[in-house]
Amino acid sequence: MTNGPERTAGTARAAGEEGGDLPSASRRSFLRAAGAIGLGTAAAVGFSATEAAAGTAGTAAAPAAENPRNAPTAEDAAAAEAPEAADSAGAAARGTRPPVRTGTGLDRLPHPLVIAHRGASGYRPEHTLGSYELALELGADVIEQDLVPTRDGQLVVRHENNIAETTDVADHPEFASRRTTRTIDGQSLTGWFTEDFTLAELRTLRAKERLPQQRQRNTLYDGRWPIPTFREVAEFAERRSRSLGRPVWLYVETKHPSYFRSIGLPLEERLAAELRRAGLEGKRGRAILQSFEPSSLQRLAKLVGNPRVQLLGAADTQPYDFVLAGDKRTVADLVTPAGLQWIASFAHGIGPTTQLIAPVDAAGKVQPSTSLVPDAHRANLVLHPYTVRNENGFLPADFRRGTDPAAYGDAIGWARYLYEQGVDGFFTDQSDTTVLARSDFWAAHGVN
Repeated sequence: MTNGPERTAGTARAAGEEGGDLPSASRRSFLRAAGAIGLGTAAAVGFSATEAAAGTAGTAAAPAAENPRNAPTAEDAAAAEAPEAADSAGAAARGTRPPVRTGTGLDRLPHPLVIAHRGASGYRPEHTLGSYELALELGADVIEQDLVPTRDGQLVVRHENNIAETTDVADHPEFASRRTTRTIDGQSLTGWFTEDFTLAELRTLRAKERLPQQRQRNTLYDGRWPIPTFREVAEFAERRSRSLGRPVWLYVETKHPSYFRSIGLPLEERLAAELRRAGLEGKRGRAILQSFEPSSLQRLAKLVGNPRVQLLGAADTQPYDFVLAGDKRTVADLVTPAGLQWIASFAHGIGPTTQLIAPVDAAGKVQPSTSLVPDAHRANLVLHPYTVRNENGFLPADFRRGTDPAAYGDAIGWARYLYEQGVDGFFTDQSDTTVLARSDFWAAHGVN
């Protein structure tokens, strides 16, 4: 995701401590006042077998397309023999009925999903244990991580390998000489880069708010949390799964995978090893894998069986591995029926920018929806678009309130609009807002 309103797509133009900042009782009081208590624990509340058979979950399910992704495996047989290891002990997930089945653990999650974009990044510095903790308190089903490596090959969680905007590295004179300029995916960037630091060195830094102009209140927490490793986040998720009584899922992105492979720090093999170590690997593993580069997902498909989602930037961009390979296809080609069928050969879903579903005109007003949602569902792909945020500056003009770009607009209305287009969930910076919108959407579709 980009450093502005959207993701850093990895594309080119065609040509430490857990939460703890509020006592548990105080957090619950806040959530109750906000109306979010009880709305976000959907993964712990399944339909009964009778309800599922009766089809009370909303829209009708389409049969899964014939696809080798969905072939039964020894892992599936093992899950059937040990249902206690499955996320919902065999119960159907709460929500509207998914229009596609992926043959993975995704099918056991609530529908549509609430995906915490870098945690509760609308309220806390992103990609910190404090951000993840709050996202779960606010009702997120899944928390997202972006992975980059250190010089000694450890996977840490940062939006970008350039950590100038998300840490206090500039305040450390001992690292002043590490400031440099690099070309990453065709872009010249100046700053400090994780691949120039050992893990021990990165542990001396603290996280800070990436968007202080839009989210000044989040700067209150600057310096509170360190940079977590992926292993630490996986261990955190396991602990919180036990304490919450529901599975905490991870949504893991490989950042700039071709670049890191080119400098001898490939991500995929390291990620696969960490997933195995944490018991998160496999079709039923509690980790969804995502990338803007198709070749990264194709590599991961050979290493682990986890569900995979192809991220898609603006229509006129290209995945950077396409640029390197001389492949002329753009995102516009990939969202055609033929392009979606190609993606379905190695992925279970797509993560498009919202504008590929609900485009806006030059004035920012929403235009008629594209056919991407039904086209993707026909290809047996789920859709998890990005990113829904509360602030006016990130909303279509139809949902803005006033002229202050940092003020909140009608984000609940925008979220409801996206749900009504048929998406299977989306990334959000404010999970509580999205949980409320989903509750409204479920009520409108007869889901209690």
